[in-house]
Amino acid sequence: MKSKSLLSFFLLVLSAGIVTAQVTDAEKALRTQRADSTQGWKYGGIFSVSLSQTSLKNWSAGGQNSIAVNGLLSLFANYRKGKSVLDNSLDVGYGLLKQGKNADFIKTDDKIDFLSKYGREAFKNFYYAALFNLKTQMTPGYKYPDVSKKISDLFAPAYILFAAGMDYKPNAYFSAFLAPFTGKFTIVADDSLSAAGAFGVTPGDKFRGETGGYLRIIYSKNDFKSEFLKNVSFTSKLDLFSNYRDKPQNIDVSWETLIALKVNKYISVSFNTHLLYDDNILIPIDRNENGTVDPGEAPGKRIQFKEIFGAGFSYKF
Repeated sequence: MKSKSLLSFFLLVLSAGIVTAQVTDAEKALRTQRADSTQGWKYGGIFSVSLSQTSLKNWSAGGQNSIAVNGLLSLFANYRKGKSVLDNSLDVGYGLLKQGKNADFIKTDDKIDFLSKYGREAFKNFYYAALFNLKTQMTPGYKYPDVSKKISDLFAPAYILFAAGMDYKPNAYFSAFLAPFTGKFTIVADDSLSAAGAFGVTPGDKFRGETGGYLRIIYSKNDFKSEFLKNVSFTSKLDLFSNYRDKPQNIDVSWETLIALKVNKYISVSFNTHLLYDDNILIPIDRNENGTVDPGEAPGKRIQFKEIFGAGFSYKF
């Protein structure tokens, strides 16, 4: 009887050990699967088109027929393996407006913004990182209604930035990148704009280089799954640059914010703002907004601001 009890006890311990080992192996497999799910490539994007149209006939209060269209394509391709992280993004936007029966379409938005950032984990949530950024536009721009003289074009200007520093990423939505070693380069490829010294280049030159410090803060919650506001996405990007050798206290600022409200799978409402300040760009004053510079007003340093509100088709992939 005693031997049978010892045998039963031995079998019970052995069974428990086997079950424990199986559970432990299952947990390890699950952890490995979860870890692997964060590795490799992740890519996707958003494409949206918004339209607005006004048609008037015998309207006693006055007004003009108008039609406006804005398009935005935002892509990302991110890679993670071990301690290495590579983030790539491309934003392309374009907008047109026609106001009046015989009027031509005029440009209201035009941007190309490509960014690539590589990071190597230093310790928890902190990465040694290097960044490349290119910003330009696609087509000529004018001070409407005067279309005889363009004020911008493809690679006129183009802004190229190389930066190396430390990136703080506590989660998938927030990043604060501080780079004490940064090169910022302004290109004005158009001959007439270069000769006029546009966008801060020396008249006749097509290139301007600056060295300084750079800070980029980004928060992006664009999966429409926020517990606070469902069906609302929010992205905000703040870029600050200080030239070490030329008035470092005058900081260049670029701040973009995009808020999107998802109505259903394919319809959304969006609100986009972009604030710019560059100490080297001198802008003439046109208080009447008629395309004519006010007499006696010299070009000066100005805060630039753009706002776009629209509703239309949106597709996330």
